[in-house]
Amino acid sequence: MLFRTRTHPRSSPAPGLGARAVGLLAVVGLAALALPMSDALAAQLPVGLGAADSFAILAGSTVTNTGASTINGDLGLSPGTAVTGFPPGTVNGTIHAADGVAGQAQVDLTTAYNDAAGRTPPLAVSGDLGGLTATGGVYKSGSSLGLTGVLTLDAQGDPNTVFIFQAGSKLTTASGSRVELINGAQSCNVFWQIGSSATLGTTSAFVGNILALTSISMNNGVALNGRALARNGAVTLINDTITAAPCTAGGGGTGGGGGTGGAGAGGTALVTTASPLVAQQIARFGTGRCVDGDFRATVRGLLIRRVVFSVGGRVIANRVKAPFEAMVKSAAGIHTVTARVTFTDSTPAATLRLRFRACEEAVVRASPSRTSVGFTG
Repeated sequence: MLFRTRTHPRSSPAPGLGARAVGLLAVVGLAALALPMSDALAAQLPVGLGAADSFAILAGSTVTNTGASTINGDLGLSPGTAVTGFPPGTVNGTIHAADGVAGQAQVDLTTAYNDAAGRTPPLAVSGDLGGLTATGGVYKSGSSLGLTGVLTLDAQGDPNTVFIFQAGSKLTTASGSRVELINGAQSCNVFWQIGSSATLGTTSAFVGNILALTSISMNNGVALNGRALARNGAVTLINDTITAAPCTAGGGGTGGGGGTGGAGAGGTALVTTASPLVAQQIARFGTGRCVDGDFRATVRGLLIRRVVFSVGGRVIANRVKAPFEAMVKSAAGIHTVTARVTFTDSTPAATLRLRFRACEEAVVRASPSRTSVGFTG
């Protein structure tokens, strides 16, 4: 899980923090970056959508629908003129095809796209975001992004928390994948800046404002809580539901409130595994499929002072310098590796958990060449 305590939004756009994904239960690998403290502390402001804000769908070339899609918000197209499939699709808003309203929305979308693309400093993510729990900030992939399983966005009790994902090329979600909001996170504050096109898989449940340079395609039965805004290409729908929900004062999502740190709170931490195969399996199946063989649990992040690893309440490793890691050897049954992280600044301590099912009798021990406390079970 990526843990970050954030300050409240400031009066000018400022950088956020992210994490590097390898696809596992709570999150995936992060390379710790040396960031100026002022950058590490700054919170992101929302990306202003301007006239595009009222649109659930906005495209440049065509909007094409098959089946009983429902659009909760306006539908716009500019400079193209071809909007097809309504009906049978339903638009609970206004259709603007090649008119001045759609034209201005496209101008403002370009501004928003460039704003989102320029947000700094990002922490690098790559590959599949499945299993990641992310706090507010900027997450960047120089190439494509994917989502298999669940991506959780945690606002830590602050409904103004902003999440920005930057992809150099495409975004692709797998069938049945989903984005979940917890602790006050709101879909209106989630932004996906996509350098080419986005494709949402069948029955996936996606969250946020997709700002795509080219096209956006939604396969059958997608639910998008946000906006599909394509600058130059088409938006294609098949029996989908898109809702351009506004921000609310109380926030959205589920779960209890989270704490916020003081003026010096900029620490981050995440727990992952060194093996991409193990990471992907845990992210996709959780405890529904057992892990065969040992793996290394690792905590990485910013401003980490100490990490204490435990399993079943028994401490198995105490690390005061990088690498913060412990070796986990396969065990029969369900287990949870707990990492208690403290920071060098005023960031509150974080408790990270990695839950997995092992195929055979288990022993969890500290990583090789380090003092270890072994245990069975």
